[in-house]
Amino acid sequence: MILLQLVSDEEAAGRASEVMALVKDHLEADDPRRVRLARRLRSIISGEISPSDRDLMVRALDAAYNALDDELARVRSLRNILWTATFLVLLGVAGLAVYGWFFPQSLSLCFTPKVDPGSAGGIDVVCPTAEHPDEKVGTPASSLAQPRDILTVEIAGLAGAALTVIASLRHIRGTDAPYMLPLASAVLKFPTGALSAFLGLLLIRGAFVPGLSDLDSRAQVLGWAAAFGAAQHLVTRLVDDRAQMTLSEVGRPTEATTDPERTAVKESPSAGEPGTPGSPDGFRDGVGPREPAPATERDGEPTPDGAPAHRRSGA
Repeated sequence: MILLQLVSDEEAAGRASEVMALVKDHLEADDPRRVRLARRLRSIISGEISPSDRDLMVRALDAAYNALDDELARVRSLRNILWTATFLVLLGVAGLAVYGWFFPQSLSLCFTPKVDPGSAGGIDVVCPTAEHPDEKVGTPASSLAQPRDILTVEIAGLAGAALTVIASLRHIRGTDAPYMLPLASAVLKFPTGALSAFLGLLLIRGAFVPGLSDLDSRAQVLGWAAAFGAAQHLVTRLVDDRAQMTLSEVGRPTEATTDPERTAVKESPSAGEPGTPGSPDGFRDGVGPREPAPATERDGEPTPDGAPAHRRSGA
């Protein structure tokens, strides 16, 4: 911007189109600086540049850069929020695994498949890491829980979340923003998948899912853990949508953020306003009213068509 004030008029006129393009990308359609620069652009490019035009270009360019900084600040803020959320969810998942390692019975994910009430044989207990057939009737399933049960379920949830991350890559678009917002959104899916796998199996064990209260084998337990890990996409896709919306606003906030209830000021003046051919005092591109051509004859002397000059000027 400082260089724009120091360069020659010819170079400033050559840069006018670049300045206008940047202003259109980052300033709203009814921003006064954008409107004034658009009206003066043709005259500036043609070489009719004045000190006020140069000052207008500098101020419009400064406003565009400030708007760009605000847009990137929103991207950076959302990126930081996603990384913070990922860290907190990962901390919670690791805490569950550690707690389950030392106190497996308190967070048991073992199931007792339904057996024939009249059967005299033992019962089967199914856990994420082992199956215990023919256990004594009345044996609590939680007493057979293993320290690695919760960790195993979380790993299965991570595998399910990885599938959704791969599937979501087809919707991720590249961006020239300096912050890896899509990456932060994708990484959040992994610990969320591990957490949703644990919570899903916990809901099944608590009979919160109608018709699905007991799982028959270890493979079913891990399969449901992977399915619940993939189901985290139902929640995290909202984060993906928000991330893509934030990225799409960088460089194109004009139409997205303009208040529809405000009357947009057009970049070219409408009919009847100064600057249109149909207006009495019309002028083009905001140049201002044209100065009358200098009289070739003195006031009161006849012009070539025979009419007095003072009467012609007052007509």
